[in-house]
Amino acid sequence: MLARILLCARPVSATIPALTRPLAHSTAHMDPGSGGRPVETAIRTKLTGALVPAHLEVHNESHMHAVPPGSESHFRVLVVSASFDGLSLIQRHRLVNEALREELSSCVHALAIQAKTPAQWGSNPSVAKSPPCMGGSKGDHSVEVKLAAGRE
Repeated sequence: MLARILLCARPVSATIPALTRPLAHSTAHMDPGSGGRPVETAIRTKLTGALVPAHLEVHNESHMHAVPPGSESHFRVLVVSASFDGLSLIQRHRLVNEALREELSSCVHALAIQAKTPAQWGSNPSVAKSPPCMGGSKGDHSVEVKLAAGRE
């Protein structure tokens, strides 16, 4: 378990060659430099390596939830990839979840996924908005455990 937690905090750029090739479109949201965002960086890196997206957005939405400032526990991703051609929505989500299996089992509490084919993105390049937090994670103690583990 500790190894999984440490994976969420360590830089992965040295171990994944996908970082050496630029994305057609990749947008960081929150801080312009994501050097202080190891989980966001790991999500971006793993999705790039697994799905070779034509467009990728990773939004850290932790600030919208009942977590300490600077947390990396709630994310929304938009992935546009030819890998999704011919797949159902559930199959696309499974591909994203599989790529982020380690993060989802340790440091990421919530992940909202938009998975589109290039044709879908071309005809409707909209990004869904997240609803405001209703405080549901205040009673979910797994969030506290994951956040504490991520700081160790």
